Amino acid sequence: MSDRDIEQKLPRGIWFRLFVYVVAGHLFAAFLYLLFEVGAK
Repeated sequence: MSDRDIEQKLPRGIWFRLFVYVVAGHLFAAFLYLLFEVGAK
């Protein structure tokens, strides 16, 4: 199964939304980590 087959099964909008969710999730996790690090001091 090539990349072209995968792109045909999932629309481009889903890939974009997935990318946004991954980035937002990592930013949120980094923010929580920062809160815990600052709170521990």
